[in-house]
Amino acid sequence: MDRLAEHPGARVPGARTVAAPRQRRRAGRQPVEAIDGRGAPCEPDPAFHGHAPQPAAQLRRGECRGGTAGHRKNQVTKKDNEKDHAMQSGLFDDLPYSLDEIICGVDEAGRGPLAGPVYAAAVILHRERPIAGLRDSKKLTEAKREELAPLIKRDCIAWAIAKASEAEIDRLNILQASLLAMKRAVHALETIPTLALIDGNKCPVMKIQTIAIVDGDDKIESISAASILAKTARDDALRKLHRKYPQYGFDQHKGYGTAQHLEALKLHGVTPVHRRSFAPVRELLELAF
Repeated sequence: MDRLAEHPGARVPGARTVAAPRQRRRAGRQPVEAIDGRGAPCEPDPAFHGHAPQPAAQLRRGECRGGTAGHRKNQVTKKDNEKDHAMQSGLFDDLPYSLDEIICGVDEAGRGPLAGPVYAAAVILHRERPIAGLRDSKKLTEAKREELAPLIKRDCIAWAIAKASEAEIDRLNILQASLLAMKRAVHALETIPTLALIDGNKCPVMKIQTIAIVDGDDKIESISAASILAKTARDDALRKLHRKYPQYGFDQHKGYGTAQHLEALKLHGVTPVHRRSFAPVRELLELAF
């Protein structure tokens, strides 16, 4: 179950944290469980992991990768940390974290649809490679999201995308499945963050500090970047589902309960990728018996 705790230093309305005891972790990639559309364990998709220029331990110590003068542009200094803090916090300059934190933004996509997995992404932005146009993915056109997604992957320090399957959504409920996808995305980052900024008012339980920020996807650039990656990944997955189930129009409504989708459900029935715990789908299944 999700555990929430007020952070004693938080002064931002809606900002809450989940703090677990800090444990020493080896820098670099950690094992992460990936789940396919049927809920069975599978190998992580390499396309869902970004490359990290240097491990988090080096970032914290301010060391250059390779230790040579030629890599000094990658060195983290106190001045760099101050710039990064200003970029990440924006209106939230009193958020309770230090300048030494390695911050990832986290967001999900696909809580409301009647079909398909829920996706989540985590992004650690690069302070020296600002990306223009970042904002809540819902306020961007599809074309703009598709334009920004590769730029985010190219210019950030690390990124990762994860999902929770339809079976997990039905078993856990959509909130807990969304938090699970977020946790998987953070654990899949090749650079280990020390702080996760989560869009919304609840946080997954993790070994690092987390802060929930309501409407964070339109206030914090790293969360905006995560929202764009999660949304574009899920849209791509639904286009693939359309090729398998063309009669449902997944490429148009992306699984949401539009009139077209509801009519297709009545005509063609429920597929394995529909969420059986969601009312319109559940009611159709009950009528069938």
